[in-house]
Amino acid sequence: MDLFKMSKLSLQNAILTYEQLETTPSKIDEISEDLEDNLRKLGCDLIQSAGILLRLPQVAMATAQVLFQRFFYVASLRKFSIRDIGMGSLFLASKVQESPCKIRDLINVYHYLIQRYRNLPVEPLEYFGSEVYEMKEALTVAEMQILKKLGFNVHVQLPYGLMVNYLKVLELTEHETIPQKAWGYLNDAHV
Repeated sequence: MDLFKMSKLSLQNAILTYEQLETTPSKIDEISEDLEDNLRKLGCDLIQSAGILLRLPQVAMATAQVLFQRFFYVASLRKFSIRDIGMGSLFLASKVQESPCKIRDLINVYHYLIQRYRNLPVEPLEYFGSEVYEMKEALTVAEMQILKKLGFNVHVQLPYGLMVNYLKVLELTEHETIPQKAWGYLNDAHV
C-alpha cells in the first residue's frame, strides 16, 4: 500500500482516516499490534518521565507525545528508534512551546531513563565520550526526520486551554476539586 496515496495529515485534516489507524507503517513491516502499542506507550512514558526530570511544562510533554505518535503513523518502528524519536519529539516540542531544554540535559536524562529501564547500573556519561556524540547525532537526525515526515506540521492543539475556558465560563476555576480532576482526566485520556 502506498502511504502517499492516503490522505495527508495537515492543519486542514488533523484526523487520521480509519485506514491510516489500522494500517500503520509498522504493521506493514510486520510488527505485531501488541508490540507496536507497547513501544508507543514506552516512548510516551519516556517522554513524560524525561519532561518531568527536565522540569518542562506539561504542555511541552503533551506536545512531544502527540508529535511522537503522529510520526509513527507515517514511519515504521522497524526503521526508527523510540529513544531517538522520543528525544527528538521532546526537543522539538520544547522549542515549539517556548520552553527549550539543553541538548546535553536531554541526553543525560534519556541515558539515565534507558539505563533504569534496562535495569543496568546508572553510569554518568562522559561529556566528551563517543556515546554523547552518538546520542547528540541521533537526536539531531531524529528532529530532522520528524520535521520531514510530518511536513513541518508541528502545530498541536491540546485540550487544556479549552478546559480552562469552560471552567471560567462555568465559574469553577476556584472549586476545590473540579479543576484538578478535569486536568487529570485530560492527562489520562491523552496518553
